[in-house]
Amino acid sequence: MDLFSISEDVGVGLILWHPKGTLIRNLIRDFWEQEHLKNGYQLVCTPHIARSELWQTSGHIDYYKDNMYIFNKDGEDHVVKPMNCPFHIQIYKAHPRSYKELPVRYAEWGTVYRYERSGTLHGLMRVRGFTVDDAHIFCTLQQVEQEILNLLDLTKHILQKFGFKKYQLYLSTRDPKQPSKYMGSQQKWSHAQNALAKALKKKQIPYKEMLGEAVFYGPKIDLNIVDASGRQWQCTTIQFDFNLPRRFNITYVGADSKDHEVVMIHRALLGAVERFFAILIEHYRGNLPAWLAPTQVAVLPVNNDCREYARKVHRKLQACGVRASLDANPSTVGYKIRQAELQKIPYMAIIGKREAETKKLAIREHGAGKTGSLTILELVKIIKEENKQ
Repeated sequence: MDLFSISEDVGVGLILWHPKGTLIRNLIRDFWEQEHLKNGYQLVCTPHIARSELWQTSGHIDYYKDNMYIFNKDGEDHVVKPMNCPFHIQIYKAHPRSYKELPVRYAEWGTVYRYERSGTLHGLMRVRGFTVDDAHIFCTLQQVEQEILNLLDLTKHILQKFGFKKYQLYLSTRDPKQPSKYMGSQQKWSHAQNALAKALKKKQIPYKEMLGEAVFYGPKIDLNIVDASGRQWQCTTIQFDFNLPRRFNITYVGADSKDHEVVMIHRALLGAVERFFAILIEHYRGNLPAWLAPTQVAVLPVNNDCREYARKVHRKLQACGVRASLDANPSTVGYKIRQAELQKIPYMAIIGKREAETKKLAIREHGAGKTGSLTILELVKIIKEENKQ
């Protein structure tokens, strides 16, 4: 489908996005951003590197160093960011916060880099450089439960729009037998784990507890989507964090005019965008719905006599916001149809002598064959309705 490639010259685990793949990524991102703006998030953008002191404060140097890329310039260590959390914290800390402002929700398509052993790398599924649909919510302890409930609703809404309607949830908790693996007190961990479990029960969502699978700074909810073949894929994660706010000393001024500790929720709904992209391809077997297809309509003239009208059709479709391609090669129309089928283009507009005279299009749908004749505007209306849905 000519979506992406991996080059030995660039390095294993690093993805080169081709034009069609980039277009799909942007369609996913645009939809994701619109939904987050509707739900009270503010979009941010952060650097790819930071001084090592930032990661010392966050605890990543102590708990995650083996997975980080560290380099020295001018006698100072820097880290290529493995996560976005410390950057969002710095934005929150840019000025004092009142309880009236909370919750504050920051969201970013943040590209991160993590060292993975070469033997574990696998296509888009496991890479060294990837983009996370990251967000961090800064709130009071009293707001946590409602924020988790809102997140569960938003997750369900977004995943269903991509065609995923079945999923399995897991609650990853701290292993009390290995306290050295985690930051924070047992009391804080118990409170956090109970808050996540309470939200799941309130939504009547069945889940399985995964003892010892929590990240070092807090417990988390993981959501595995189930694709069309019944396979589970881990995507969404919602992570509770008492620890980073304390390490970075982030607070808010309460109604009593005193400083209070902020509760922080980490969350990614799609997870690693590269991995989610691969899951989408697997789920649809490459037959992406029209709203995600890089090319929605292939305009296929039957012969030279029809090319001028085909060019007009192509221009009109593009002017109407439809992603259309024109195959003006001197090949047979049968060959052009086979090529469009291989590229999994949802619609083909076949243009012969009759279509040029009647100003209509003979429509074929990918995998379904001929479906009738339509005017240009009728085809545009169908595609726009699919996009809207």
